[in-house]
Amino acid sequence: MFNPHPYDDPTAVNKPELSDKTIHSIITGIKQSASYISNLLQKKLNGKSGAVVIALDGYIGAEWEQTVNLISQELKLQRLKITAIDFADVYKSSAELDKLFAEYLEENLEKDPVLLFGKLFKGDFEDIIDNRKYKLLKKRITEAIEGQEKEVIIVYGCGAAIKSLRSLYDFVFYFDVTPKEVILRAKKGKFANLGDTIARPVKTMLRRCYYVDFELAGHLRWDMIENDEIDYYVASNDPDNIQLIPKESFSDITSALVRYPLRCKPVYIEGVWGGHYMKSLRNLPDNMRNAAWVFDLIPLEVSIVVEAGSQLIEMPYFTFVQKEGTQLMGQDCVDKFGGYFPIRFNYDDSYHSSGNMSVQLHSSHQYNIENYGEHGRQDESYYVIATGHGAKTYLGFNEDVNPDEFIREAKKSEKEFTPIDYQKYINHVQSMPGTQVMIPAGTIHSSGRNQVVLEIGSLTVGSYTYKMYDYLRADLDGKPRPIHTYHGERELRKERKTNWVKENLVQTPWLVRSGEGWAEYIVGEHDLLYFSLRRFEFENEIRDNTNGKFHVLTLVDGEKVLIQSVDNPEHCYTSNYLDVVVVPANMGSYVVKNIGNQPVCIHKTMLKDGFTNEELFIH
Repeated sequence: MFNPHPYDDPTAVNKPELSDKTIHSIITGIKQSASYISNLLQKKLNGKSGAVVIALDGYIGAEWEQTVNLISQELKLQRLKITAIDFADVYKSSAELDKLFAEYLEENLEKDPVLLFGKLFKGDFEDIIDNRKYKLLKKRITEAIEGQEKEVIIVYGCGAAIKSLRSLYDFVFYFDVTPKEVILRAKKGKFANLGDTIARPVKTMLRRCYYVDFELAGHLRWDMIENDEIDYYVASNDPDNIQLIPKESFSDITSALVRYPLRCKPVYIEGVWGGHYMKSLRNLPDNMRNAAWVFDLIPLEVSIVVEAGSQLIEMPYFTFVQKEGTQLMGQDCVDKFGGYFPIRFNYDDSYHSSGNMSVQLHSSHQYNIENYGEHGRQDESYYVIATGHGAKTYLGFNEDVNPDEFIREAKKSEKEFTPIDYQKYINHVQSMPGTQVMIPAGTIHSSGRNQVVLEIGSLTVGSYTYKMYDYLRADLDGKPRPIHTYHGERELRKERKTNWVKENLVQTPWLVRSGEGWAEYIVGEHDLLYFSLRRFEFENEIRDNTNGKFHVLTLVDGEKVLIQSVDNPEHCYTSNYLDVVVVPANMGSYVVKNIGNQPVCIHKTMLKDGFTNEELFIH
């Protein structure tokens, strides 16, 4: 997600019931928060000899300096000694870090023409700090704690609350930032990569972020959450209106939220092939050229908003996943996928657009692990939501063509900018609302112009789209769009042609269960995918049970529904057309009620029975 539109969608607000105590414990505003922290430190200092030491840690792009300065101003008025230490001062040098990360950020223009991909860094903050500087810092803190002089020490910055220092702190504050806001701050030049004193070009910087910096910060946050070692969670998207939330209150908020059906806050991204269906439906701003991609539930890219009294708390969805993983996803899912939310959802909108998506494919389990350090394969599926005249979904090769000839033409086009008669090679399916196609890794495909599809895919941290042909067009920045024939050739499944596609990837829905006025169908299921794609069809209501596995429901036809717990009817969410809603694994029995004026179809995604079987991931 290098180019999110700054628009904030105000419609995705979750409203779990929270106690007055929790609501009133939230401190809002940077001055108010700094004053609260100052009073907290003074009280702590009055009760002990020696120094009070706190850590202000946070996600990449977090801004601590203003908070540090305001605390310093208040404490100095009380004639207290205060020392602020930027944790970045103990990092290794930028040159040393470049050398450390080189194998994760390979610069090979044959493999990766625009240096987009990388390999996930598996280390931690201890790997990027200078041991000599670190020992001096630890000695400084330890001596101050053991001494007699009253002093406040603030250690701030990414990594300040690493495990080896955590026990020395009286309080740990965590400044969280949502993924979209991090990218917007990067593009505004508000921070640099870890260890850098000046920022790199934005695309270079963000590549480093995705494969190194985000991994370091995300895993440190995860460790602190798992060990319950964040004393105050700080929602810091708005630097002037940060929200300081005590540990107990933060737990109350997330534990309340996970008992409800919930919706994430979408992110909108313009694209050269982008359409206008979602822009019109959701009343997106005029300055948004189109909405090619709508990230409704890309777990590592979206946020979640909670109403707390008169204010809204926004946090990364993945923070919520890290905090409430077992209740949200079920223990088997947490164990299988290492605590990650394993399915992603977005809309691809080419409705009334200028063209198709690129002809592309995605990489397999072993390729992703060996080349990118990823968690598994990148599978996808498209569920067709809306179509205009002539809409097509391209999938697999035509039966009578030689895929090697297509590869030769793609390589030539990449180097010489020559056109390809792609329809000669690529099989297509006529798109109609309700069509479900499955796209296992390695399958050549494209969403054609004049349609909206709900894209549902497997777990990867990065995105591995190998464009084989993109119609010789420039991107929105005027530069030619990158082609990836090196990786594409190695991962292309040439044997997937028309007949195989018809038999395996575009299935006739089959009935799972039914009753008076309702039915559930499987619209797509295959050994190569670990999730099951289903559809509810009903007039008034339908009942289901999570049975310990989360469900994701999308209202694909109809006006409005109420998704409601059977045991706790107050735990509910009102879903509008094309909202993507998660029903947590812990909900058990639930009912979906039609509160609109027309029959309803809901797309349902869930993990397949037997998803814990490792064989599902090695084809």
